[in-house]
Amino acid sequence: MTQENVTLEDLRQRVTAIDRQLIALVAERKAVSEEVARVKRAIGKPTRDYERERDVILGVRSLAESQGVSPELAEQLLRLLIRSSLTTQEHASVVAHGTGSGRRALVIGGAGKMGGWFVSFLASQGFTVEVADPTPAPEGVTRVADWRSTDLRHDFIVLATPLGATEAILKDLALRRPPGVIFDVGSLKSPLRAGLLALKSHGCKVTSVHPMFGPDTELLSGRHVVFVDLGHAGALTAARELFAPTMAEQVVMSLDDHDRLIAYVLGLSHALNIAFFTALAESGEAAPRLARMSSTTFDAQLDVASRVAQESPELYYEIQSLNDYGAESLEALAQAVERLRTAVLSQDFATFRSLMQRGHDYLEDRRSVAERRA
Repeated sequence: MTQENVTLEDLRQRVTAIDRQLIALVAERKAVSEEVARVKRAIGKPTRDYERERDVILGVRSLAESQGVSPELAEQLLRLLIRSSLTTQEHASVVAHGTGSGRRALVIGGAGKMGGWFVSFLASQGFTVEVADPTPAPEGVTRVADWRSTDLRHDFIVLATPLGATEAILKDLALRRPPGVIFDVGSLKSPLRAGLLALKSHGCKVTSVHPMFGPDTELLSGRHVVFVDLGHAGALTAARELFAPTMAEQVVMSLDDHDRLIAYVLGLSHALNIAFFTALAESGEAAPRLARMSSTTFDAQLDVASRVAQESPELYYEIQSLNDYGAESLEALAQAVERLRTAVLSQDFATFRSLMQRGHDYLEDRRSVAERRA
């Protein structure tokens, strides 16, 4: 076939053939990644090697440029492949450790989204997992409608229930004194304080966990898991060991520190996005019209705000209203907006510039820390 008589259909078939080769290569890369995970475990090397990743990415960018391919495209593609490889290796590591073999776990609220994540996570470690939930549980998992009907002789009892219901369950568990480790996975701890302390006072092995990610998360590299130290060293250690095979970054703190920081990490960020899309919705401007002339900054903010708008109003209201420290971050947001408003309306460039400079300095510190860690 010559260049002159090649048809559009011929070219499309060639592209299809190349696509199939790419998928075959991705599958081969995945298989090699599984072998890499096995070798790393055998020689005791960590799953993630940042220096190796950096060298590979720089090499691919250089190769792409020499081939007339966008280095940015090559890097994006490689990062996706690295992420897939890390997910494969992390899952293999969790399964290989098998810390749950012969042990039992009960997930109260296991039919929910985050509860379902813990069901899968514990099952992958070899635990025999039971779900206590009035709604149907994942296929293949033993379910009871009410946790009170179980013997509570589990090695771990995980509460993945709504915040409004969790404290009462914690208090009821305290009266039953289960022998295993008990922890909740609530986004806030203020509403659970009495229940957690009741377990502690009854001599139970209690701690508290906050996974800083959603139920759709597959790879824990770069994600944080917060562990609240309630004074039982054994419970804290046992909960942390569940995540030891993963690449999650573990953070230990007190109950008060947790909610004070969460007021900014979740409360402030949620409030900012709710205010953003509320202002847009009440502006009188149609969203499609704004989208036609949007900027990079607007698009990025709109993407985040769109995800927030899809979340549960009940959960987000609880995060705002039930945190003992929630008013602090909301007041900080209100004051910041007022200072910005005043600076603009009074034509006060010096104040405006100082706001920008202070933000630059604050965020530059964060960027420097991130670069050192990488």
